[in-house]
Amino acid sequence: MTLTMRRPEASGVPPRGRRPRGTRLRALRKSLRYHWQLYLLLILPLLYFAVFKYIPMSNGVLAFKNYNVIAGIWGSDWVGLKNFEAFFNNPVFWNLVKNTFLLSFYTVIASFPIAIILALALNEVRQGFFKRSVQLVTYAPYFISTVVVVSMTILVLAPRLGIVNRGLGFFGVDAIDYLGDPSYFRHIYVWSEIWQTAGYSAVIYLAALAGIDPALHEAAKVDGAGRLRRILHVDIPGILPTAVIILVLGVGNIMAIGFEKAFLLQNPLNLSQSEIIATYVYKTGLLNADFSLATAVGLFNSVINLLLLLFVNVIAKRVTGNGLWS
Repeated sequence: MTLTMRRPEASGVPPRGRRPRGTRLRALRKSLRYHWQLYLLLILPLLYFAVFKYIPMSNGVLAFKNYNVIAGIWGSDWVGLKNFEAFFNNPVFWNLVKNTFLLSFYTVIASFPIAIILALALNEVRQGFFKRSVQLVTYAPYFISTVVVVSMTILVLAPRLGIVNRGLGFFGVDAIDYLGDPSYFRHIYVWSEIWQTAGYSAVIYLAALAGIDPALHEAAKVDGAGRLRRILHVDIPGILPTAVIILVLGVGNIMAIGFEKAFLLQNPLNLSQSEIIATYVYKTGLLNADFSLATAVGLFNSVINLLLLLFVNVIAKRVTGNGLWS
């Protein structure tokens, strides 16, 4: 007797791992019927990204045109890569890239471990009042606006009336113009940023620590592991996937450092280290009204960020097994 094997498609049986279209539509309608509140909550975030993120992407074509206000974005003349060439040939190009990269890299490297250490320390504190007090003190600065933080920084570091210089004066140290010396700019920027954001970043790791199975700690105690060993072998591996994602996102934005604080701390004396791509785009596009060149610089910056994000994600995936899309 001869058996005839038929393909799944010919016999009406869908291939393994793939459901018929009608089944998928029924599953979608069922999900919408039972979880419509959750889908309703998604409308505003999706509208935000559509209106303020995706639709403006179409105006990136301005980087390849000689923008004319009367003709508009789409009616302006094409110039190809002329705006990019003008930026690359600008004498300040390498200084802008260096300042942006070093400032952002310093911020990522300094802030990343501090948030983890703060979260691990708070997680080990058993005295409730002290723990809540430390969380409040470290978390509250996140809600202070950047303008206020910069104003506080300028007042604290003022050469004549600042608390730091007045304190040093008691020890016979001459007053230092911290914001006027370019060598201090990166340190002021980074550590004021850490003071403002460390508590907020620690909350994310505290949430990850709360999700670790308590049985793992109990088993470690039975095996004789002390507090430090439980941190090293239970807590840190438990928050590693979260830490990897935050690190990948941080490195992916390494060229997109915030404009506000750098611009507000900037002055003619520290311009050699405080001038970054974001402030250059602002001055070129809004102050000098060269919108095409400013768009080209911003597009170049975004492409570099995307490439860094993909590269670091691949490395993290190979090393730790965790990534953005794992």
